[in-house]
Amino acid sequence: MSLGWRTRLHVWCRLLLLQASWNYQRMQGLGFLFALIPGLRKIYPEEKWRDVAMRHAGYFNTHPYLAPLVAGAVLKLEEERAVNGEDRSIDIDDFKEIVAAPYAAIGDALFWGGLRPLAAGIALLVAVKGIIWAPLIFLVLFNFLPFWFRIVFFEYGYRQGIGSVDFIQQHNLPDWAIRTKEAAVVILGGLCAFLVFSHLDDHQLPSWPGLLTLVPMILLGWGARRGMSTLLLIFITCTMIFVAGIFWADVAIFLKL
Repeated sequence: MSLGWRTRLHVWCRLLLLQASWNYQRMQGLGFLFALIPGLRKIYPEEKWRDVAMRHAGYFNTHPYLAPLVAGAVLKLEEERAVNGEDRSIDIDDFKEIVAAPYAAIGDALFWGGLRPLAAGIALLVAVKGIIWAPLIFLVLFNFLPFWFRIVFFEYGYRQGIGSVDFIQQHNLPDWAIRTKEAAVVILGGLCAFLVFSHLDDHQLPSWPGLLTLVPMILLGWGARRGMSTLLLIFITCTMIFVAGIFWADVAIFLKL
């Protein structure tokens, strides 16, 4: 028996409320159960689906954008169990537990650590040019791709079942997370350079001192390569900004002479 598109759509829409009942004991467990209920009611008879649902009422926590991949696979496995009987080689609870943590790490790196700074950097580049649509550009960039991923992940998970774990490897999502972070760094670096040269131009100063910012950038990059702690690098950066702010007026007067 295969779930109809209306039921799958119902489950997918409920997944948008995955974290509405988040709590410290079960994390997303109740939200995940809430999303699965329409599918479980179609798969199992009335007298059995409640018992099956209680198995999904426990602890569950993963990235909300990759949760549809897990939910689709779980529904497929429940279908196979209802038709063929319990397969002891595949435990659905173990499957959820095994994939939840890796999916959470990949999702955090790709969406929170990569896509969000990238979308923010692009929006800031637009904003500094005086375009008022910058906030809307950020919202569109940051919400369109995750929304599309939610749809694709759910359908792929439902069609492939336990084989859905291959999706991550086939599409190299961890590598995409790294590339997205690198793109965000390039965008933000370009934004900083643009702001420095714009500030110098506003004060009618020569633009070549802006290249001096390369020196601390190289030193900080070298420090990061040598294993210096992030907290220390932030402290050094803040100190340099503070010192530059104190002596900036003197430097500006010297450059105008």
